[in-house]
Amino acid sequence: MDTPPLPTARRRSLVCETIEILRGRVEDGTWRVGDRIPPEAALAEALGVGRNTVREAVRVLSRSEMLEVRQGDGTYVRRAVDPAETMERLNRADLLDSIALHQLLEAEIARCAAERRSEADLAALREALAARGDYRPGDDRAAFHARDRAFHRCVAAAAHNDALDALYRYFASSMEVRLHESFSEGELAEPTLAEHAAIVDAIAAGNGEAAAAAARAVLAAQLERLRRSRGA
Repeated sequence: MDTPPLPTARRRSLVCETIEILRGRVEDGTWRVGDRIPPEAALAEALGVGRNTVREAVRVLSRSEMLEVRQGDGTYVRRAVDPAETMERLNRADLLDSIALHQLLEAEIARCAAERRSEADLAALREALAARGDYRPGDDRAAFHARDRAFHRCVAAAAHNDALDALYRYFASSMEVRLHESFSEGELAEPTLAEHAAIVDAIAAGNGEAAAAAARAVLAAQLERLRRSRGA
């Protein structure tokens, strides 16, 4: 296997370091939203890197919408937090922390669904619940997880909250592989059909608190089991 040229590897390292420095200036408040950051030449001199390195770093942060390049005017801070880095941190988070956040999202989605669902939503939920069924040893776990995700997407749709739905879809997709592995390896136990039915019953009754509690209960046992296995 050919070894990449050292100068290329070094250049990539410099770009990454420059991205971290520029991002840090925004996150620590040195540059605030709406501020114009120093020009490319000044940044290159201050950081001791080439202008191409600065240009590439700015391009990366512009793609994530932390910075905004205005032709003929300069580069401005658009967001105080880098969305791409935030999503990456979510992906790297510890499984226990991720499941705890997942539990919060599921509870709020169920609460909203109980308050906003329509009769059509209820019909879709009951159909998805029946299709989900219960997991039994020997079942195709991947197929079962697909049915489980379909049920939870129905709950999210019944909440009629586009922002919450978008956040949930991203987070659930980022958790998909990790959860599948944890269930397959026996680290976590599959939640039951009865636990999911309790969510639907509370949503049907229009009881937001009961729906949130039922949604929390689905993952509560998983959190406790994971904490015990880790001695937490």
